[in-house]
Amino acid sequence: MRTNGLTGRVLLGAGLLVLAACGAGDPAQEKGGGAKDRPKAVGFVVLQPTSVPVTVELAGRTVAFQSSEVRPQVTGVIQRRLFEEGQIVRQGQALYQIDPSLYRAAANEARAGVASAQATFEAAKVRADRFRPLAAAEAVSKQDYTDALATQRQAKAAIDVNRAQLDTARTNLRFTTVPAPITGRIGRSLFTVGALVSTTQADPLATIQQLDPMFVDIQRSAADLLALRRALASGGVTPARATVRLKLEDGSDYGLTGTVEFSEVVVDQATGTVNLRARFPNPQGLLLPGMFVRAVFAQAVQQNAFLVPQAAVQRDPKGSATLFVVGKDNKAEQRTIDASRTVGADWVVTKGLNPGDRIITQGLADLKPGGPIAPVPASAPQPVKAPSPEELEKMKAQGKGGGGR
Repeated sequence: MRTNGLTGRVLLGAGLLVLAACGAGDPAQEKGGGAKDRPKAVGFVVLQPTSVPVTVELAGRTVAFQSSEVRPQVTGVIQRRLFEEGQIVRQGQALYQIDPSLYRAAANEARAGVASAQATFEAAKVRADRFRPLAAAEAVSKQDYTDALATQRQAKAAIDVNRAQLDTARTNLRFTTVPAPITGRIGRSLFTVGALVSTTQADPLATIQQLDPMFVDIQRSAADLLALRRALASGGVTPARATVRLKLEDGSDYGLTGTVEFSEVVVDQATGTVNLRARFPNPQGLLLPGMFVRAVFAQAVQQNAFLVPQAAVQRDPKGSATLFVVGKDNKAEQRTIDASRTVGADWVVTKGLNPGDRIITQGLADLKPGGPIAPVPASAPQPVKAPSPEELEKMKAQGKGGGGR
């Protein structure tokens, strides 16, 4: 039984030696001769510059692609409603029928006025034609011929006036059938059959909205937009494709992507923001006007940036970001970097690093600037070696002493 206990202690001691070789070092060993100066094993990753999109997530609200109010252009009583509420209507489709009796009578009256003016004109023309040779032969006075020509011209003008009145009457008669101004989904009817409607009423008859595609209005801080424009001017970043993704009110992602249509050139004085408008396809009608959404899009691309694992970055008491790199002669070198945002599990570093730097990501505990290190690639498997004869003798002695106690 005593031999088994010694064997277990020997194996445990071997395991501790292996961990000491791969980890941060054993305090007990540091007390031994020469262990204090032993290089600390660390894992590193090699970084190269890359292009990183500058993404933002902003609040937005959906807006119908087209919205039109159906309003009467003549006064009258609604005789029929010719659509089903909530259905898709086509441009030009008849929606309401207003009583056309008065407008049909006005059109007939205007048509009769045109005929009367036409007859008057023909009589005046015949009279003027007869006076022409008589005036040349001085059988009638030239004044009589001049008056006959004037009467003819007045009769011609009367025809034009009556034709214009006929066009107006026909237009009003056509307006008694109220058409759909656009194609889209029509809402509820605010007026029923038998209601008197007029061109001066405040409320529309109904509202039509086109929901495919849909607009999303996004508000962006004017200060952020100014900073972006300065970054673009400096050459540090380049414009990105205006592709936008949406997060719905329940937190789920809207499957289809949209594009930014335009940005307004006026800053809202009340909020200090600039409105951007994005366009999204909406074939299934999932987006409805007035919904609150979150718009995620890349406004620019950061050039020559480094993606550093978050585990490698630390903050000093002043809040500055620092990290360790493998320096000359395998010494730990601490650097101050510019890391203002994250992408996934990495910090985006724009200053303080060079291509090919070896960033220490493992074994950072108790690591000091200028300390000796034994760098290996991060997460590389460490070889397990058997303890030396001296270490075995030492562990046996410790085991005997423990058994005696």
